[in-house]
Amino acid sequence: MIDFTHNHFELFALPVRFAVDAAVLEERYRALQRDVHPDRHAGDPAAQRQALQAAARVNEAYRTLKDPVERGRYLLQLQGVDALAETDTALSRDFLETELARREAAADAETAGDVAALEAILAAIRRESAAREVALAERLDARDIAQARDAVRELKFLQKVAADVDAMIAEIDA
Repeated sequence: MIDFTHNHFELFALPVRFAVDAAVLEERYRALQRDVHPDRHAGDPAAQRQALQAAARVNEAYRTLKDPVERGRYLLQLQGVDALAETDTALSRDFLETELARREAAADAETAGDVAALEAILAAIRRESAAREVALAERLDARDIAQARDAVRELKFLQKVAADVDAMIAEIDA
């Protein structure tokens, strides 16, 4: 069974850092899932219950480490910082102005039924997100907690904008 005192990185035997090898994460996830699968303990209700808890923990850790925003947020939590606290929603004015303009362009493209324009906006968001992930990794490695916190918040915002644009495309394609 797994050690419930381990953090997500320790659970997957990964270094505690933002950069994660996705193939290694996937491989270790599958191995852990095999090890803790409740069906392996079908004859022992207590062991099966513990296996269910372990499987839930493995799934939670995997989802967190797989998603760059959640991984960054988790790394900050390990430092005692809640990057997405509801009481602190401030983002830089420049960032918000850029995103407002992007949302307006997406709304205009949606109204016009212009899937190509929406796909271009989505591609730009993904490029920006990738660049911000690199910057987040650098900030976390440098222990620049305040800047890393801001980067996580901006990435979360970009995820939401990307999901909204994706939904616009799906609506037009429907």
